[in-house]
Amino acid sequence: MAHKFEIYKDKAGEFRVRFKYNSEVMFSTEGYSSKDSAKNAIDSIKTNGPGAEVEDNS
Repeated sequence: MAHKFEIYKDKAGEFRVRFKYNSEVMFSTEGYSSKDSAKNAIDSIKTNGPGAEVEDNS
């Protein structure tokens, strides 16, 4: 698969989510205290992301 979400633990022991496309990290989230919260973040991105507006501040 060319794209995927990864849940990992950072150096502070918090759970984070990163999204990779062709092995390149496109974005990562803030740290969460539980893995369930990180999974909820993934679900939220999948649900709300496709309809999100694009704001061009250039």
